[in-house]
Order: sequence, then structure tokens, then C-alpha cells
Amino acid sequence: MKKTKALILSLLLLVCFGGAQAKDYNASLFGIKSNGTTMNTTAIQKAIDYIHEQGGGRLVFYVGRYLTGSIELKSNVTIHLNEGAVLLGSTNPYDYRQIPGTWLGLILANKAENIGVTGRGVIDGQGRETSYNYIDQIQKGVIKDELKYDRPASRPTLIFLRECKNVEINNVTWKNSAFWVQIYDQCENLNIDRITVDSKAFWNNDGIDIVDCNGVKLTNSFFDATDDAICLKSHDPKSICQNIEVSNCVARSSASGIKFGTASRGGFRNIKMTNIKVYDTYRSAIAIQAVDGGLVENITIDSLHSYNTANVIFLRIGERYEGEKAKLNNVTISNVYAEVPAGKPDAGYEYEGPVEDLPRNISPASITGLPGQYVTNVTLKNITIVYPGGGNPNYAKVGTDAKSLNAIPEMPKAYPEFSQFKELPAWGFYIRHAKGITFDNVTLTAEKPDYRPAIVLDDVHGGDLENVTINDPGKKKNEIVVFQSTDIKK
Repeated sequence: MKKTKALILSLLLLVCFGGAQAKDYNASLFGIKSNGTTMNTTAIQKAIDYIHEQGGGRLVFYVGRYLTGSIELKSNVTIHLNEGAVLLGSTNPYDYRQIPGTWLGLILANKAENIGVTGRGVIDGQGRETSYNYIDQIQKGVIKDELKYDRPASRPTLIFLRECKNVEINNVTWKNSAFWVQIYDQCENLNIDRITVDSKAFWNNDGIDIVDCNGVKLTNSFFDATDDAICLKSHDPKSICQNIEVSNCVARSSASGIKFGTASRGGFRNIKMTNIKVYDTYRSAIAIQAVDGGLVENITIDSLHSYNTANVIFLRIGERYEGEKAKLNNVTISNVYAEVPAGKPDAGYEYEGPVEDLPRNISPASITGLPGQYVTNVTLKNITIVYPGGGNPNYAKVGTDAKSLNAIPEMPKAYPEFSQFKELPAWGFYIRHAKGITFDNVTLTAEKPDYRPAIVLDDVHGGDLENVTINDPGKKKNEIVVFQSTDIKK
């Protein structure tokens, strides 16, 4: 009987208090100060370690500003920031560290499980001041580091999690990173929901980098970043970034809105993105790139709205590592409405994209492989893209004759960007080295006459473009040019 009563009491306590893992610990109980000037690194770390040793729980920060350097999350510990709480990154370069397998970061974890960062508070990396302080120490010779374009190679992210499982990131606002805002590297079962990223403090502020992860949900979030907003990467040729779902997200970027790569060593597989809005973005709304020898396949993009973005769709195979052949296969992009501007779409960003040395007429969307390395099985369905038109042959011109088309460079080793080929011979779509291309209910509109045709196909085999509507005030007779291609329906 006594054993039964004890069991019932234990169950009641578990129901009422949620077990040790759900227990909350007030940050102030560990001597953590909220005045914005006291360095709390040691106190916060001791609190995390204690909660971890007790079996887990939440370290709760209430209203205030909590200054800290690098801290390491341990298994079963969540940092919870109530509304009005700000975790403030130190501006002193020497307050940051890395643990094995990670980069410099404010919040770090390696091989931890059941961890999180939650709540309606803010994490502010004070990245501009931190970066300037790094530059100062490098120029004085104290820190040995490379300065490329006056940017330090070593700068702290706001969070770097490596090989972690069961990660919950929700509600938090991430601000002003010195480098990429968030890096999740080879993590499993990662759930990110309702976060806000507002990071325009310095160069290279990727909004989020999901690297070789397996099982990720990114939902209901907003990104405004001075680099790629939502970026999938693959750094390890033995790994692959797979089983990723992104939905109901908004992105603004001085680079690309949604980008697969540039690092694509292992590749990407089984990726689904739905209901995405991209606006005021310097490069591509969607860039899917297989340029480092990896496999990229089974990609679905559904319901994309893009406004004031320089390019809409960029699919690319490259070969930056000689002899490492990449594959890009089975991509479906559907239900897209996009408007491409005539001017620079990220004007007004403090760290905006560069003004090109050799400007060009407006670039088309593109699907480009390499000779013998074809982009295969791409379906574009229910797509509407409005271009400004106005391409001027007296400004720059590439014709559609054999000599002109053959002269367009392949550029397998180049950094992949939609503008890398400079002037292209189409205003709507340029497709080269591809097989199995289907356009189903695609409408391309040029607002002003353009000397170029809407679509150029070069070395394309198996293409169905019968259901394409082209609105061109120039009223050219041949809006779809086919060169060195076979089995094309138009």
C-alpha cells in the first residue's frame, strides 16, 4: 500500500510540475546581472552546467539586458528569454571562443540533445562594434587573421550548434550578428518557429544557415539580412542536407532570398518550401546550386511571391573542384508570382550588394548545367514573372546566332550567381545543358520592348513549352529560340 501511495504521489508531482526537465530557474538566482554592463559569461555558464547536472530545465531571463561572451548549451537545457529580456553579446573579441567542431559564437553547443532557445526576448550580438574591434586588433597585429575586403575571417555567430539533436528555437528575435546569424551544422530534429532575424550590422549576415542537417522545420519566420536570408549548405562531402521543410516565411536580403549552396559538397535532398515571400532582394529569390560535387535532388518550391528582386529562379551546375561532378535533378517550382525591377533592388541597405563593374541588360531567370552535366527533370508550373523589359542592343548585345550562343562562357569554377554570365540572349529564361524541362502555364511579361527573345534553349533535350504565354510589346515573331536541342515542343 505504501508503495502504491508513493507511486501515485510521484505521478501527481510529475503532472503538476512537468518533471525536472520542465523546471524553470530564474537567472538572477545564479548572480546573473541585468544591468547591461556586468559581464555574465561565467555566471550564465555555471547556471547552464547546474541545470544540466540536475537533469534539465529552463534558464529564464526576465526584463533586462544581460551582457555575455560565449556560453555553451548542455543537454536538456533551454535558454528562455521573456519579453523585455535581451541577451547582449560582448563587443570584446577576447570574450568569444569555440568548442571542437564549431566556429566562434555567442551560443554554442556540440553533440547536445534536447536543447533550445525560446521566448519573446532578443539576442543582440552588437556585431558592428564587435567586427570593428576585431579589425582593430588584426591591424595592430594582436590577432592573426585575414582581412578580405576589410572583413575579418573570424567573427562570432549568434548561435552555432554542431551535431545536436532535438533542438527547439522559437519566438526569439536575433539581431546584429558580426557574422552569419545562425549555424545549425549536422543537427537532427530541428524545429524553428516564429523567429525574427533583423541583422544588418555588418557584412556576411546570413539570416540562417542549415548545414548538412537531417529533419528540419522552419516555419512562420521573418528574415532581413545583409547576405543570404535562408541558406542551405553542405560542407561535408560525406554528409547531405535532407528532409527540410520551410513554410510561411518572409525574406529580404542584400544577396539571395532562398539559396541552396554555395557550399554543396554532399548536397541536398528532399527539400520542400511553401508559401515564401521575398522582397527588396539584390540577387535571386530562389537559387539552387550544385557546384561542389554534391547531389541535389527532389526539391519542391510551392507558392513563391517575389517583389523587387533582381532575379527569380537560378538553377546551376558548376564544377568548382575539378573532377567532382555534381548532379541537379527533379526540381518542381510552382505557383509563383514575381516582379523584377529595372533598378537596383536593395538600394537603401547600409551594406548593400555591389555595383557591378560591367553593368548589363536585365538578366533572365536561368537553368544552366555544363556540357555533359545536365540539369534534369525540372517542372515550372503556374509561373508568372513580370520583367521591366527595355533591353537595348546598343548598350550590350548577345545575339541568337550560333557564333554568339557558343561564345557564352561556361564558367564551371566561378562563384555561382545569376549575373555571372553578364549579358545573356534572352529576357525571360535562358536554359542551357538541360534535359526534361516542362513549362506548364508559364506567363512571361516584358513591360517595355526588349531586343531579345523571351526564351533561349541551348543544348536542351526533351522540353515541353507548349503552355507558355509571352507578353512582349516588341511583338517578335520568334520568342522561343531553340539551338542545338532535340525533342522540344513549343
